[in-house]
Amino acid sequence: MASNRVITVRTAADSVSAETLSDGIAALQAELKVSPTFPAAVEQAAAEAAANPRLPDLDLTDVPFVTIDPESALDLDQAMHLERDGAGYIVRYAIADLTAFITPGDPVDVEANLRGETLYGADSKVPLHPKVISEDAGSLLPDQVRPALVWTIKVDEIGEGTDVEVVRARVRSRAKLTYEGVQADLDAGTADEMFTILREVGELRLAREAARGGVSLPLPEQEIVDEGGTWRLEFRQQLPVESWNAQISLLTGFAAASLMVYARVGLLRTLPPVDPRDVQRLHRAARALDIEWPAEVLYPDFIRSLDVSKANHAAMVVACTRLLRGSGYVGFNGELPAQAQHSALASEYAHVTAPLRRLVDRYALEICVSLCAGNEVPDWVLAKLTELPETMRESGRRANQYENAILNLAEAAMLASRVGETFAGVIVEVDEKDDSRGEVTIESPAIEAKVTGAGPLPVGEAVTVKLIKADVATRSVQFALE
Repeated sequence: MASNRVITVRTAADSVSAETLSDGIAALQAELKVSPTFPAAVEQAAAEAAANPRLPDLDLTDVPFVTIDPESALDLDQAMHLERDGAGYIVRYAIADLTAFITPGDPVDVEANLRGETLYGADSKVPLHPKVISEDAGSLLPDQVRPALVWTIKVDEIGEGTDVEVVRARVRSRAKLTYEGVQADLDAGTADEMFTILREVGELRLAREAARGGVSLPLPEQEIVDEGGTWRLEFRQQLPVESWNAQISLLTGFAAASLMVYARVGLLRTLPPVDPRDVQRLHRAARALDIEWPAEVLYPDFIRSLDVSKANHAAMVVACTRLLRGSGYVGFNGELPAQAQHSALASEYAHVTAPLRRLVDRYALEICVSLCAGNEVPDWVLAKLTELPETMRESGRRANQYENAILNLAEAAMLASRVGETFAGVIVEVDEKDDSRGEVTIESPAIEAKVTGAGPLPVGEAVTVKLIKADVATRSVQFALE
């Protein structure tokens, strides 16, 4: 079962005891040998560093930065401020600066290099760094002076970045805002001017993405919602403000990559070019799903035309995930790698906006701030350029395994007492090697799981399926086509 699902129905009717899931998560953490706690030496080093941060001299606390995050988030990596600049804009993006707390080779650094990234799953986060740093001293919490790497990016009237600088500075966020709150203010016409600018810049950047040939799949997120002792599953479409906010992060990642490519030293996020055979398979899938795809329409434009509220289009989006497989990282010093682009973004790109949650960002940020200052990239960064891509590949595999397993656990627990019942759903994917096997999305509860049939599965069609297995111990769910 995948961690991103496609469905249009939200459900609150089915829930499961949080205790049942917590026990299963504890077993999963033991199985994967991961822990939300840290060795005593790491916690001690983190606490000492948090109490004595190395604050930069430059004071930008007068800039009215704000953060926009999920309401429950405490590990706040980014704060933004946007303003008009003639016909264009100035985007300031403050990113948490962990070098104020972490010294290369210290216990926190060694442990972070073992973990690679934060693992997420319901309320069972396995953090990259101890919370005294990631959710307190290093987090861009409101009304607190914090060390940050502040990006200043000039954007022209059509949404293109024209100039970039990143410096170390002290910042102070004015407010911790939520996506829902900002979107509600925008919809009501009561939002601060900065969020009107965010909408303008976000829409311009989305238009530039389309012009570049970039593509992103409109996959809703599956969430486990904790409601006072019970958990339930929901599928949630992104709010527009989340997309605009993501474009600011992407803009910063493009700026970082341009600095690195120009200097011939860096860490890039990559995705291989699309295999033409995969595009041909998608054309066949579109015909099978009765979706028109003219030969002259390129696949990024075709994907943008899909409407996931339609069952056959939702199935098509799932099929398109094939195009985004194979992402990774590449480090270089002196010569650009043969494959430097992120094909889905149609550009070079770097991860630099989530250092509290992703190891590679701390190193990439250090490269960028050094380049902007005209300094040599530190040796401790250069020494990791060849090692980090493998570290992140392994941590990414582990993160996907962890998240998927917890979602599968929640689904199995939710359905354990309902084996033998029938459910309405949509076939969203068929196994290429065996067309009697595939994936079905259930409308209520919000679940996607394996399904089998006596013959070829009718992909993209509404069906009735029978639950034949829901095993909490193995975190598995199985349906059969009626």
